[in-house]
Amino acid sequence: MLTKEKKYIQPKTVQEAIEAAYHNIEDFNYIAGGTDIFVNKYQGNERSSCLIDISEIYELCTVTISNSYLKIGASVKLKDLSKHEIICNEFPALIEAANSVGSPLIRNTATIGGNILCENRCFYYNQSDWWREAIGYCLKCEGDICIATGSKRKCYSELVSDTAPALISMDALIEVTDKDGITSKKLEDIYTGDGVNPFNLNKTSLVTGILLPLGRNFIAVFKKLRERQSLDFTSLTSSVSIDNSGKIRVVLAGVDPGPVIVEGTVDTDADKFIKESLKKARSIDNEMLSRTYRREMIKIFIKTSLNELINSR
Repeated sequence: MLTKEKKYIQPKTVQEAIEAAYHNIEDFNYIAGGTDIFVNKYQGNERSSCLIDISEIYELCTVTISNSYLKIGASVKLKDLSKHEIICNEFPALIEAANSVGSPLIRNTATIGGNILCENRCFYYNQSDWWREAIGYCLKCEGDICIATGSKRKCYSELVSDTAPALISMDALIEVTDKDGITSKKLEDIYTGDGVNPFNLNKTSLVTGILLPLGRNFIAVFKKLRERQSLDFTSLTSSVSIDNSGKIRVVLAGVDPGPVIVEGTVDTDADKFIKESLKKARSIDNEMLSRTYRREMIKIFIKTSLNELINSR
């Protein structure tokens, strides 16, 4: 294990957490469930000397209704989402997405905030330090070339969150708190599409909640492709939703450094959704399943999901 952490802080409030971040701004990381960050520490991809544990902040562990939104605290565990009746009734696709993450042991610890901020993955990056040194460091670990493509400019490590596509398809907002106050933005806006720096967030900003709009009667179809039905990270995640106005959103993960989003209506032809999705998805051969296969599965996932939506209305 390659680690040099010297400080562990467990604040009781959001404000205490942010103050701790500013006091250790040169070398810290927030942590909640730790299912992603500690694996990265073992592999030498995460070397923060200060960990700020936000798991004991009460307000981040609650599910409440705020105006016309359901607010899910960022530290709510994936296994606990199904305990809330309003999520089961209004957003069952989110529960399906959460239940597809890892194994029961992981879901018992992993949080929804941690999953949407899961570090982008690539076969050539998510290896031990000695493996990466032997093959040559890539753009994501301070090398000068993308080993998967040979490019010296772009990193195509993939967004592998499973809850993010489900949330984005249902027009979720994300609540972010910093010393200047609380702001809300569309969830998709926090993703840059840059594999090296995948998140559009200030280092000290703390994700405090996810907001889902109520009253829009979303129907969403969630699908996930991976080699095994447990443990493995996604090779392709899709969530296709429709609301009471007839708006359709197709959201993909696992095939691009950021979420792939295509919008339309009930009158939009399925082939148009597929064509736009394939055009936006910058998948490469950087994982166990080939690019060609995953792109074929994009077509199948979208077509079958749209058919299921139509039949469920």
